[in-house]
Amino acid sequence: MFAAERRQLILEMVRANGAVSLRELARVVQTSEVTVRRDVRALEAEGLLDRRHGGAVLPGGFTRESGFPQKSHLATAEKTAIADVAAGLVEEGEAIVVGAGTTTQELARRLARVPGLTVVTNSLLVAQALAHANRVEVVMTGGTLRGSNYALVGSGAEQSLQGLRVSKAFLSGSGLTAERGLSTSNMLSASVDRALVQAASEVVVLADHTKLGTDTMFRTVPTEAITRLVTDEPPPHDDRAATELQALADQGVQITVPGAPAPDQPQAPRGQRSSQLPGPRRGQVPGSPLRGVLGDQPTDRARVADLRRR
Repeated sequence: MFAAERRQLILEMVRANGAVSLRELARVVQTSEVTVRRDVRALEAEGLLDRRHGGAVLPGGFTRESGFPQKSHLATAEKTAIADVAAGLVEEGEAIVVGAGTTTQELARRLARVPGLTVVTNSLLVAQALAHANRVEVVMTGGTLRGSNYALVGSGAEQSLQGLRVSKAFLSGSGLTAERGLSTSNMLSASVDRALVQAASEVVVLADHTKLGTDTMFRTVPTEAITRLVTDEPPPHDDRAATELQALADQGVQITVPGAPAPDQPQAPRGQRSSQLPGPRRGQVPGSPLRGVLGDQPTDRARVADLRRR
């Protein structure tokens, strides 16, 4: 395929989906990610799209929010792996809150197998995924339906969360940085997400590598309030995502990556929200923020060292 044909196909994919990862672009145009990255740079120079960490978006992506049909086709393999790991953090009989998003929808599909679970959500997609789970109780917030992501927002949703207390909150978003934390492009969605966070003792963020280093308009969770990040391994060439991941770990966020050994760390008691400021969390060794998260086996130490070198 000639360069002009590749770039036209890349542009059509981005226009159709709002945002596409480099991995997905390379798969569709049947070439390497290195070649796709060059094509994306050329298209950006022409003002036809914007680059983001590990992907490409339409111009003005800082304020633009893609709808559900577009998001559902972005980084699908990564979201599946993240959801598999996140489901393992949920125990039988727990009460949790799950926010709106395509990654949290994938998580909900796996939570249907957890007996005695209570899930509070403002997402119609999450509720639908759990609708036929006989052993899971689903509690929906009130609010006004926001059609672009099938979520309930507004004062009704926020008021219904007042006085609620659960063990964990699982949230996604549009971007995640060590400086500002988790953010989204819509003010109403951000406000409900903040209410979900206030109800939980622990906050688990689900974000694939394309969101690392991306900052959007409205902050939902400051970095110091994030207990754990479940993400995928950044591609070897994605230095900026790897740097952001290390910066989050430096601020005390526990990093869980599919394929790495599960961390063996004590959890915060239920009903007690951690007030810990940025810094190494329990089970971590100062000066080695990822130790205890990815494990202490030789292969894991090598992965941490590799992450630092990027």
